[in-house]
Amino acid sequence: MSNGTDSVSDDALDQLFRNARTYRAWLDRPVAEETLRQLYELLKCGPTSANGSPARFLFIRSREGKERLRPTLSPGNVEKTMTAPVTVVVAYDLRFYEKLPKLSHNPKMLDLIVSNPPFAEETARRNSSLQGAYLIIAARSLGLDCGPMSGFDNARLDEEFFGAGHVKSNFLCNLGYGDASKLHPREPRLEFDEACTIL
Repeated sequence: MSNGTDSVSDDALDQLFRNARTYRAWLDRPVAEETLRQLYELLKCGPTSANGSPARFLFIRSREGKERLRPTLSPGNVEKTMTAPVTVVVAYDLRFYEKLPKLSHNPKMLDLIVSNPPFAEETARRNSSLQGAYLIIAARSLGLDCGPMSGFDNARLDEEFFGAGHVKSNFLCNLGYGDASKLHPREPRLEFDEACTIL
């Protein structure tokens, strides 16, 4: 357990952040189901509001599943998604509060969410975005490469995979083993003083 002074190695920081890239081309190498299960076991540990864990993850690996996904994709996202070993639909459950009695020791939070549907939706969407970020970090820690993206028809995808019910898509993330030969140079990032303020 960290005591607040430990940090991971420089090699780990390189793998998770400094050398990690967004991949658009993939090696012909499958991702095992056991790896996806390990991935979830890691990402589920990340914090969410009231431990609500509203994200739902649809791992699409099969050719049939990819063909169902294809019509929902923007043209620029088709090839990289169809060739990725796995595409994850990072979604959120508008009825995530039904799991709160198991997940949270704060009964007031359950009452607050159930009585305020707009707040429930905002909480679900925000925290599923957090959980999607945990998915990326967990995937990189397991040696996978990631290609997160928007650029798809949310309503059409939800109808196809979730029946336009209480689960709604947030964003997509391709997973696999990236083809580094197809990478472009890394684009710039903002410097600390451009993005950060210390009060």
